[in-house]
Amino acid sequence: MSTAPGGGLPYRLVATDLDGTLLTSSEKVTERTRAALAGAVAAGAQHIIVTGRSAAWARPVFDEIGYTGLAVCGQGAQVYDAGAHRLLTSLTLDRLVAARALAAIEEAVGPLAVAADQDGLDGLVLAGPGFRLQIGTELPVVSAARDGLLAEPVAKLYIQHPELSDDALAAAAVQAAGGLVGVVMAGPGVVELLPVGLSKATGLAVAALRLGVKRGETIAFGDMPNDIPMFSWASYGVAMAEAHEQLRAVADEVTAGNDEDGVAVVLERVFGLG
Repeated sequence: MSTAPGGGLPYRLVATDLDGTLLTSSEKVTERTRAALAGAVAAGAQHIIVTGRSAAWARPVFDEIGYTGLAVCGQGAQVYDAGAHRLLTSLTLDRLVAARALAAIEEAVGPLAVAADQDGLDGLVLAGPGFRLQIGTELPVVSAARDGLLAEPVAKLYIQHPELSDDALAAAAVQAAGGLVGVVMAGPGVVELLPVGLSKATGLAVAALRLGVKRGETIAFGDMPNDIPMFSWASYGVAMAEAHEQLRAVADEVTAGNDEDGVAVVLERVFGLG
């Protein structure tokens, strides 16, 4: 096993993104990755999942893969106890600010397809006209009129454009409304509007405090630009082989893909497993 200066564990916290990182393309966790995570935990580390999915969308996956620890969900808005099925923290996006941000972005780029991620453990994802979910399988989405998307408290909004790429739309949204909302690209067709200052790093910092772990003791794995703040917060950041170029540019290491046990490859080396 590699050791940290002073002879301790190399890392006391293993933070993994979910989609495109911990999960394979068929939304499973391989036996090799399960064994590597179990080995790291047996050595004294803790594992935490840090995902852009809301707790409502992540909960079925956690149950399927048997995950019962703390999780950071909703791009940092929620800290969720997966074992107890209980939200510990939950932040919302100001709806008046969200409406102003949408108006500003549409003034710049034209009409958007919009979806709203409602607050709470049982919050729905309401999809306005033209919005098409491009990640996950069988995730619950409810069709709704555009003027009903902000009728109830929301954690975040998803926006799509009929012509602009995800990267171009994210850049345009920052230019038009970056002073009102946070903007992040989290996956194919997933450009999100968040409360200003919210990120996976802010949520992970809250969860790590609860777990008694420091940022310098953390190794993080991810694949998309929304993982950049988490990499900045952690001591060591590992990007998956198919990761977005923006994340690869700031990663300390690029591992194998999520379908090739990329998380396990690094953990086996770092913790001396196998």
